Amino acid sequence: MNNENNIDIIVRKAVQIYSEDTLVKKLKSGKKLVVKFGADPSRPDLHLGHTVPLRVLKMLQDMGHDIVFVIGDFTAMIGDPSGKSKTRPQLTFEETRKSGETYFKQVTKILDKEKTKIVYNSEWLNKLNFKDVLELTGKYTVARLLERDDFSNRFNNKTPIGVHEFMYPLMQGYDSVAIHADIEIGGTDQTFNLLVGRELQKDYGQEQQDVIVFPLLVGLDGKEKMSKSLDNYIGIDEEPSIMFEKSMRIPDSCLEDYFRLTTDIDTNTYKYWINTDIVDAHRKFAREIIKMYHGEDFIKDAEDKYNAKANKTLSDNIDTIKFNGNLPILLIDLLNDLKIVSSKSEGRRLIEQNGISVNQEKENNIDRIITKDDFKDGFIIIQKGKKVFLKVMFE
Repeated sequence: MNNENNIDIIVRKAVQIYSEDTLVKKLKSGKKLVVKFGADPSRPDLHLGHTVPLRVLKMLQDMGHDIVFVIGDFTAMIGDPSGKSKTRPQLTFEETRKSGETYFKQVTKILDKEKTKIVYNSEWLNKLNFKDVLELTGKYTVARLLERDDFSNRFNNKTPIGVHEFMYPLMQGYDSVAIHADIEIGGTDQTFNLLVGRELQKDYGQEQQDVIVFPLLVGLDGKEKMSKSLDNYIGIDEEPSIMFEKSMRIPDSCLEDYFRLTTDIDTNTYKYWINTDIVDAHRKFAREIIKMYHGEDFIKDAEDKYNAKANKTLSDNIDTIKFNGNLPILLIDLLNDLKIVSSKSEGRRLIEQNGISVNQEKENNIDRIITKDDFKDGFIIIQKGKKVFLKVMFE
């Protein structure tokens, strides 16, 4: 893929760019650029939400640019107040550094280890004296800081805001000054902090970095952004079987975003999968991310473990009915005999529309015949739509 195509993809994926004209000009200049990405090491496990900007960093890396991964070990002692309704507990320097050490191993599942530079912002922030800090704080007003929604909401609700919290965006912005960043990438929740970096670079006489903001991936709850603290995440370092199980729990309405933001699968392809068979689309997504972060050899075992667990869970917790008829039997006839459908015509319609599953597998063949081989351990699981599950015992 050439640079022109990469630039187009980056621009299309971004929610906002500050500013697009100068960014495109930089990327077409042929100059090797410093691309900054910062991470708060208070929670060291990277999840699929983190991979949205990381995958764009990989594209920029492949274009020849320098990726500088800034571990916020110093700023993590404050804790990013973005989106927080109260002051976060402060961590020790040792705690933040220990957590930060796990990041590099994880990000190099996406980025080239040999071409990725990792730095800790304590390297420069720890050297600032009080005069330097006063000079830094003098470059921003309280009014400007209160433009941040989280700060303004807490102020208006008379919720305490520590003075040290106001320092967080300034410190993160100063990181851009320290490494002379040309581009910074982050999620929409970081927009304010990223733009502070632009302003501080201007104040310190540097060329302003361009900021690329990407959407936040919604978590497994379908409501909040993916977060380890909310336990709605898929970690890129989790066991393949866990990744598979969690992928099957992605809300149907969010699956298209998961494909778009975290995989390289063609848009028309994944939309076809979703529109044709949403359950199978979940399985295809699970297989893809396991292949990406563990390897293709791990897919079958993960899927087998999921199937075994799903079948056991279903068989232990759903209503049971008995079938006393003769086998083999047409699936349509079985559905009708057991009153799972009101008529054979309804059964035929549901099968044709992927509305019937047997033992966790969609059935769209109206001539499907059920035999004794389908009755594993003396029963089969029949699913109608998304909510009706029945354990059918054969006597």
